[in-house]
Amino acid sequence: MASLKFSHSNGNPFAVTRHVTPRSTRPTRIGFKIFASDNHSEPDLSVCVNGLQMPNPFVIGSGPPGTNYTVMKRAFDEGWGAVIAKTVSLDAAKVINVTPRYARLRAGANGSAKGQIIGWENIELISDRPLETMLKEFKQLKKEYPDRILIASIMEEYNKAGWEELIDRVEQTGIDAIEVNFSCPHGMPERKMGAAVGQDCALLEEVCGWINAKATVPVWAKMTPNITDITMPARVALSSGCEGVAAINTIMSVMGISLDTLRPEPCVEGYSTPGGYSCKAVHPIALAKVMSIAKMMKSEFNDKDYSLSGIGGVETGGDAAEFILLGANTVQVCTGVMMHGYGLVKKLCDELKDFMKKHNFKSIEDFRGVSLQYFTTHTDLVRRQQEAIRERKAIKKGLQSDKEWTGDGFVKETESMVSN
Repeated sequence: MASLKFSHSNGNPFAVTRHVTPRSTRPTRIGFKIFASDNHSEPDLSVCVNGLQMPNPFVIGSGPPGTNYTVMKRAFDEGWGAVIAKTVSLDAAKVINVTPRYARLRAGANGSAKGQIIGWENIELISDRPLETMLKEFKQLKKEYPDRILIASIMEEYNKAGWEELIDRVEQTGIDAIEVNFSCPHGMPERKMGAAVGQDCALLEEVCGWINAKATVPVWAKMTPNITDITMPARVALSSGCEGVAAINTIMSVMGISLDTLRPEPCVEGYSTPGGYSCKAVHPIALAKVMSIAKMMKSEFNDKDYSLSGIGGVETGGDAAEFILLGANTVQVCTGVMMHGYGLVKKLCDELKDFMKKHNFKSIEDFRGVSLQYFTTHTDLVRRQQEAIRERKAIKKGLQSDKEWTGDGFVKETESMVSN
């Protein structure tokens, strides 16, 4: 597998550097290392990831919240740090969605309609809009918001020429980076698209090679959780030239069966198909996957030269802080926006700042990855606990017999046996 070598670019450290030299030399596509300034009395949420300067780490995740010009413009206006558009491919005519395409899981007895929504399943496919339409809207957005970060999410069939054409066309719009969808769990796996690539490391390495030989902007590989060891495809993606990884995409699921109709949900003409699970219920799973990737990146790569975008069940600033504490540079939100609207970003920023103030963190980099050091093996946990028990036993709690009383320590010895 190929390896990446990074070099600093001269000039403005926040500019996105696009190289047009032959890809065989594997030059860097980034302008500077991940950076966040800390010269503010208030916590600074800004981040610079793979040369992309963002006002905050909150990114619209690829999906319905980035499906057209109107909603992406709204996201920028509300203050999101970056927007990842809904996944596009060369031939949108092959993409046919159905309705209904979502189903929800609520907390509470028997899934009460009044219970909090904790799970969300979708059987939605990638963008069904003509590629040319999406490209025009990308170009318009970059014209209106030249300093904001717009990321194209792409997916194509197992065809080198197809991938190269798609990359060339999206880059011509001025987008700032590419996220490659190697992780959609449903729809068109027979065409070697989505998770069909992300679950096959040999196939992933080949396709990443095509992509990174063509792309002139930073590339993130979006990982599927529907695999035994998520570090394996993440390692392949980074070794094959990607500047970052994003995790996780949705988890393959069946939302439930109606006990009235005996039909699965979401129900389309009496039938359904397994889909992708998201929302609050996947958050702990996403944290574990991100932790595993971050530890791998820290031990095997220079994680300052690569980026990690955490995804899964983010609805509060605290949810986001957890991902950052595990090493994420940015945090993506998709289902949360569908449930709470684009204004959610203000709440996320306020709550993340409150967390930072509590711990006297001035920048995102101050606490990124801090919690990774507290993960270990179960064997080590047993050793640590046994050692702690031995230490506690070595510290006497009170006197065991009258012969232990001393004249010098009488008052303290008395206090050691008082219960309140």
